[in-house]
Amino acid sequence: MADSAPHSSRPPRPRSAVSRGVGLAGLAGSLGWIAYARWRHLDGPYAALLHLVCAGVPMLLWSVLVDKVHRHASTGIDWANPRPARETLDISLTKLAGLWATFGGIALIFATGRFYWQGIFAFAMWCLGWIAPVLFLLSIPYVIWLDRRLVEPKDGAWMLGAWLTGQPGVEPEAIYAHLRSWAVKAFFLPFMLGVVPGGFGMFVRTDLSVALHDPVALANWLITLMFLIDVAFATIGYMLTMRPLDAHIRAANPYAAAWAAALICYPPTILMGDNGPLNYRPGTAEWSYWFAGHPVVLAAIGAVLVGLTAIYAWSTVAFGIRFSNLTHRGILTHGPYAVSRHPAYLSKNIFWWIATIPILSTGTWVDAARSTLLLGVVSGIYYWRARTEERHLSADPAYRDYYDWMQRYGLVPRFFRWVLGRG
Repeated sequence: MADSAPHSSRPPRPRSAVSRGVGLAGLAGSLGWIAYARWRHLDGPYAALLHLVCAGVPMLLWSVLVDKVHRHASTGIDWANPRPARETLDISLTKLAGLWATFGGIALIFATGRFYWQGIFAFAMWCLGWIAPVLFLLSIPYVIWLDRRLVEPKDGAWMLGAWLTGQPGVEPEAIYAHLRSWAVKAFFLPFMLGVVPGGFGMFVRTDLSVALHDPVALANWLITLMFLIDVAFATIGYMLTMRPLDAHIRAANPYAAAWAAALICYPPTILMGDNGPLNYRPGTAEWSYWFAGHPVVLAAIGAVLVGLTAIYAWSTVAFGIRFSNLTHRGILTHGPYAVSRHPAYLSKNIFWWIATIPILSTGTWVDAARSTLLLGVVSGIYYWRARTEERHLSADPAYRDYYDWMQRYGLVPRFFRWVLGRG
């Protein structure tokens, strides 16, 4: 797997749109609150929500005070030359009409879907029900304030408002882009918010004296920690989709294949769930079952699974405040993205194969074959997701530069070239 060029001639990796510091600042706040919550036995939903604050505020401060993201040209904001409010007020009112119509459509979907009012979604709906009036009121001064400073204030929300009010100059594609962006938030945020309390409470409540004497319990406890960090950072990313933070959505994926590949991996449209056609778990057992009575093997496998989950969580932490599915919010090239273009998908799928070992079955060989085939299909879906995401991001020259660099120098692409005998 030698480089095709000497290391000294290797060009630098393309610059990342997000600094390392923002994720590290959020991680410090996250771990600090988790440690305090364990000490004070704070395991309820309010403590879980405060975890989002403790992780999010340090990232906001780092982004603004250190990275100065609000000064980036990509925000589209001219801070030095705000226009008089009277010049942009009509634009703002039209934009608010489009924005409120979008909010109304999302509320109608939430109110109609029964699944949004049960299970994990019920907590998310409770949170959104409290915050919705506040967002509605704050949107007025925010839009008026921001439009005075935007270089081009007539965005997709304005286009929708103009279409609704019969104004000229409407561009349909801008409306579609606006609706796709909000569809991403409307679909993924309730799920992310809904699972926040569960993992947090589980980690805080775990009896450490038991976990430290059982390699399986310790591994599961640490895996829970990785997942709760991942979910917290993902939730923050969906919440802070704001242009002044340079965390706005540049574009939501316009391809139907990309939406299909992503939506079947998440509730309520998930196909891998307990009753889904791609559920590979029946007839299988967890890794701890097959190696019971072999503590050294259990400890080794547990360490590998914890490491894979850490890579998965790191892949989300690296985004800072910019994580979301099906969107372009800047190209990441640091951390795990310096090794693989899709570290989260890769680590997640390897985790499933090791944790499940589908070729071993508690039933018949038919069950084992079925589970292996279905997990193979699931992994294929994640490959499909990766390809559709690359198709979308490749419209940006920054991603093409990153792709070309990774193809030549990235550890994982080089490994697969070596496996396939392609140099």
